[in-house]
Formats: sequence, structure tokens, C-alpha cells
Amino acid sequence: MTSLEQWALRWGLPPQALEELAIVTSQTGGYEGMSESAVQSRVRLEASKHGVHLWRNNNGAGQISNRDGTKGRFIRWGLANDSEQLNKVLKSGDLIGGRRTLITQAMVGQTVLRFTSRECKEGDWKFSGTEEETAQLKWATLINSLGGDAKMVSGPGSFG
Repeated sequence: MTSLEQWALRWGLPPQALEELAIVTSQTGGYEGMSESAVQSRVRLEASKHGVHLWRNNNGAGQISNRDGTKGRFIRWGLANDSEQLNKVLKSGDLIGGRRTLITQAMVGQTVLRFTSRECKEGDWKFSGTEEETAQLKWATLINSLGGDAKMVSGPGSFG
């Protein structure tokens, strides 16, 4: 048990409170002024060192062209981007993947993939509760409540 977990236990904080705290405070400092793209590259590099596989989760919507160059249909792409309404309240992370996790007792010896999501922010980012951040936090909270590992990060340090 970590000292943070011991502290939470002493003060009667539920595990969900610790998970939410970890989601929005996984900043390690020292990355001020770093672009989101640079943070994302460092997070991916760190993830690979910890056996976590992450891929870019591009999100968006737009009109596509048919092969003959005529206007095609309107499509949406990216996880949890089923509709404009859903995308306003639930925004999936920039990086999606998982890590191999050995299951014990009931599934002895089986290895499963634990779903992983990271929303990368600029190096000096601080959570401010904007509509977009709130929708991203909702995604991370949902993934964690289902047994996954999701965080909003402004630098490496979330895979130890």
C-alpha cells in the first residue's frame, strides 16, 4: 500500500476519490512550455518502457469525398464520437491502448489486456473545469470505473 493510499484510508476517503485525484493530478512538473504533441511523444515513449501499447486516437467529423471526387457522406471518427451530443459530454483520450496484466485466483495464469487511455495536455496545463476538460474527465472516470487505466497528463510519469 502506498503512502497516499494509507493517508486516504486514515481519512476515510473512498478508492474512487483517489482515482479521480490521480486522473487530474498526474502532472510531474518540469514540462512547462512543452507542446501537447511533445508531451504525447514522451508519454508514448515512457509507456513502451512499461509494456504499455498506445496508439493515437484521432477524433473528428467531416464530409468525405467519393472516389470520383464528388461530395460523399458525413462521417465521425474516434472513440465515443458517435454523435455531436455525446462528444460534448464524453471525450476519449488522445492515446488509447493497453497493457498485459496477469490475472490471479479466478483466472489463474491468464493474461488480459487492461484498457489504457491518456489525454495529453501542454506541459504547464492545470485542470480548470472547462466543458472540454469536464468531458475528458468523465471519459477517464468511466474507464477507471470499468477497471481500465485512464488519466489526463501533462508529462510522463503516469505508468510507474
